[in-house]
Amino acid sequence: MDKIKDTRSFMRITHRYLGYFLAGIMAVYAVSGVLLIYRDTDFLKKEKKYDKVVEKNLDEKALGKELRIKGLEVEKTEGTVLTFKQGTYDAATGQAKYTKKELPFVLDKMTKLHKAQSKDRLSPLNAFFGISLFFFVISSFWMFNPKTKAFKRGIVFTIAGLVVSVILLLL
Repeated sequence: MDKIKDTRSFMRITHRYLGYFLAGIMAVYAVSGVLLIYRDTDFLKKEKKYDKVVEKNLDEKALGKELRIKGLEVEKTEGTVLTFKQGTYDAATGQAKYTKKELPFVLDKMTKLHKAQSKDRLSPLNAFFGISLFFFVISSFWMFNPKTKAFKRGIVFTIAGLVVSVILLLL
């Protein structure tokens, strides 16, 4: 019985202080997650003009990759100047003049949290956050005595959450 009490105390205390620690991180993830939902719109984005020299004689696909413009399509070509929706590119000189709609600096950095890959410097934070959230899932079952009404209702809500998530994933 003492071991169960010790485990319950450890889980509750760790859950509490890890929760306080992660509150700020969760706020950033929450805001950036909502922003990512609307990334296909111009919500909060401002137009920014670019004038830079890139590699010469790029094809349409390479130009889109270089300028980081998804789905770049050349609308017309006049001599060496390629015109696309966002601007122009002179294949002879490599001069690209274009506009992009981007989130303000801080919001853009926040959304990069969700997009981090293993090679990015933010990946350890993402891994820590994911593992911590999983710990929250597990440790929450030690917050209440299993014989209480609150615990039994909590199990029902947990199952409901799992079912809703699976249904939404499969739709």
